[in-house]
Amino acid sequence: MNVILRFLLDLVLRFVRTLDWVLLGALVALMGIGLAVLHSAGGQNPALVVSQGARYGVGLGVLWLLSRVPLMRLRDAAPVAYLLSLLPLVAVLFLGTGRSGAHWLDLGVFYFQPSELLKLSLPMMVAWYLNTRPLPPSFATTVASLLLVAVPTGLVLLQPDFGTAMLVASSGVFVLFLAGMSWWWFVAAAAGVAAVAPVAWFWLLRPYQKDRILTFLDPESDPLGAGWNIIQSKIAIGSGGLRGQGWGQGSQSHLNYVPEHTTDFIFAVLSEEFGWLGVVTVLALYLVVVGRCLWIAAESRDGFGRLLAGGLGLALFVYVLVNGGMISGLLPVVGVPMPLLSFGGTAAVSLLAGMGVVMAVHAGRPVRGR
Repeated sequence: MNVILRFLLDLVLRFVRTLDWVLLGALVALMGIGLAVLHSAGGQNPALVVSQGARYGVGLGVLWLLSRVPLMRLRDAAPVAYLLSLLPLVAVLFLGTGRSGAHWLDLGVFYFQPSELLKLSLPMMVAWYLNTRPLPPSFATTVASLLLVAVPTGLVLLQPDFGTAMLVASSGVFVLFLAGMSWWWFVAAAAGVAAVAPVAWFWLLRPYQKDRILTFLDPESDPLGAGWNIIQSKIAIGSGGLRGQGWGQGSQSHLNYVPEHTTDFIFAVLSEEFGWLGVVTVLALYLVVVGRCLWIAAESRDGFGRLLAGGLGLALFVYVLVNGGMISGLLPVVGVPMPLLSFGGTAAVSLLAGMGVVMAVHAGRPVRGR
């Protein structure tokens, strides 16, 4: 009996030894809250919750598998993963179907958003490239890294999906930032954006993109049209107060005033039903996830792992910042979901996969530079 118990204990330890329990606990808590809010936002539809729960299950399985992969193998796989993730981005330009303002691949059983792959493969590629070069990066190294970022970002912009393109680009730029990229690059980028803004407004931006910017600046100018979404979202957030109206009692969401209340604007539903306390709780959990990623990056003994874990953590921070700013009227509406709260499979699985890579860094398997 003792032999069997020891065998089972050893099996369990082998199964969980690569997991970071602080990070995993925060992720599971966010998924639990996400399912609870989705149940309410979806009109108490159990099928919706079961479907999302199954996607979380797949994501957790991917997380566990990636947490067990040695960093050396992840590093060596980075160029292949990067190139393979570019192929569906090209395919979606010809075979993609419009869905929620972006382009997806219809695989019959489910819709697949190819751009989500870049949120992991792009920071892996940039970290792989920088790992073998002196840091902080030189001018030539920085330019080459930015080209690696620009290629997939440009393909996503062609779909068009500006919100996801911004997130994809940030995931690669953050790796460069952690590698010591000079601040003057950001100053130059801001100056360049300001210089091309007039040209982009008249020649590059589509009508709906212009409407989003004008609505952001003055949503009350068209309260029954373009400004409806953000106005109703802000009303839902404000009506939550300190404690909220109660689970399943949000009038704005259940009377269909809040748009996309199971996807992009689900955080407005949470704000209305759980109030300020619910918002603070969720933001605290996100802070734990981001902080844990940065702590794991700081403790890593490997340059590739340090850049990758830090970049993935900061990228998650941007996802939360953009969605929160979007639904509260502080940023234009760009169609970015709230991580692990919004309904959707590809985004949830890709995020959990990234956290699995962070846990692989935490496992402490050092990689010697080549």
